[in-house]
Amino acid sequence: MNKNISIIGVPMDLGQLRRGVDMGPSAIRYAGITERLRKLKYNIEDLGDVSVTRTYEKKDVSHESLRNLKEVVQANKNLKSAVSTTISNGNFPLVLGGDHSIAIGTISGLVEHYSNLGLIWYDAHGDINTAETSPSGNIHGMPLAVSLGYGHEKLLSLFEQSHIKPENVVLIGIRDLDDGEKQLLKDLNVKVYTMHEIDRIGMPQVMQETIDYLQEKTDGVHLSFDMDGIDPKEAPGVGTPVIGGATYRETHLAMEMLADADMITSAEIVEVNPMLDDKSKTAEMAIAVAGSLFGEKLI
Repeated sequence: MNKNISIIGVPMDLGQLRRGVDMGPSAIRYAGITERLRKLKYNIEDLGDVSVTRTYEKKDVSHESLRNLKEVVQANKNLKSAVSTTISNGNFPLVLGGDHSIAIGTISGLVEHYSNLGLIWYDAHGDINTAETSPSGNIHGMPLAVSLGYGHEKLLSLFEQSHIKPENVVLIGIRDLDDGEKQLLKDLNVKVYTMHEIDRIGMPQVMQETIDYLQEKTDGVHLSFDMDGIDPKEAPGVGTPVIGGATYRETHLAMEMLADADMITSAEIVEVNPMLDDKSKTAEMAIAVAGSLFGEKLI
């Protein structure tokens, strides 16, 4: 793992309706992520937060079903630039959200530097809706679709060179999909491990299969980690909780196996909402997840 980490905050809550997730980066920082990673002998550079314009539920005249489209695009352009610069400087980008729409900016910045980028999407949701399939018009349910080349032209415009290949994507922890998402995942033959698979074969096999699937055919792997991938009993401070998720220990094991595989080249942690949290429980879990991802061990 690259020992030089650049932390990039994105105080974004425009991709969904529930306020508070814009405070996620501050909550994760306050919980001690910098100190946790420095104890693991990483060099930490905190780049602060990218600029996000504050408007809410504004509809774009060219596509009235998408909320805050112009503002989401601009914030993701700012993030794309920060991520791309971080890679150019030889550092590991660690992005703190913010709602999951920020993955559009993260991944569009990454694909400028990798010809065959892999993507692990750890989430309760597929986030592979388009304007045509989304029941809500919330862009935080669309970033995976956009990263694969599907969606509104203004969102797709961030990907100037290439998109993620469907065969380089693995979804883990999925338990809530809209009908349109199910169809697109099937059409693209994307590898998906729902909670059914995790229950049936166990997290160790899921992660080993994921590592084997991605390790040889990619030149980098990005981890997009939504805190609602963890069961809400253990991570309550998220905007779209879905019961029956991965446990605390299953999640740590998943991150520990990725650390042992030494394959993750960038990461983002999203959807921490302090307004919905219980005594910073979810923010503290976010830094514990990061600790395991970056190689923290008991002995």
